[in-house]
Amino acid sequence: FGPYLFDEWRYEDFGEPGMDCSTRPLKKDFVLNQPRYAGAQVLLARDNFGCGSSREHAPWAIENYGFQVVIAPSFADIFFSNCYKNGLLPIVLPADAVDKLFRECAANEGYKLDVNLEAQKVTTPSGESFAFDITPHRKHCMLNGLDEIGLTLQHADEIKAFEAKHKAVQPWLFA
Repeated sequence: FGPYLFDEWRYEDFGEPGMDCSTRPLKKDFVLNQPRYAGAQVLLARDNFGCGSSREHAPWAIENYGFQVVIAPSFADIFFSNCYKNGLLPIVLPADAVDKLFRECAANEGYKLDVNLEAQKVTTPSGESFAFDITPHRKHCMLNGLDEIGLTLQHADEIKAFEAKHKAVQPWLFA
């Protein structure tokens, strides 16, 4: 999905699934087509980012493109939740902080933010830090690379024990 991220904004032509995007003409004025942003891992966005993107395809495309973090003043609820389910870290910062990050990024080629999930801080090249909130459960999952299946598999021995007991107590269900 990464090659199709922001498709209508990135490309001059109309995209179709399965197209070879490497040969498509790029819109020169689209920010992600500028060489200075190649390989970026943090996406700065505005209010209500991800609205209209309730399917998991949007976080998949963002993550497949190479982003690991999206910073915005607010997110659409379903998109926000789907980010966590797919290992993409959505960070909510105040609008004035996001505005400052946009200005500094535009003014400084090679601008890099340090995102420290464990400390829950975003730090600029000048050393200014912005704290962000994340629930303990989501933080644990993100730090340990756990999705819902991985979280469940942490209890594999307990699940196997339950299944064995269930089979012994009600063997007719397994005939």
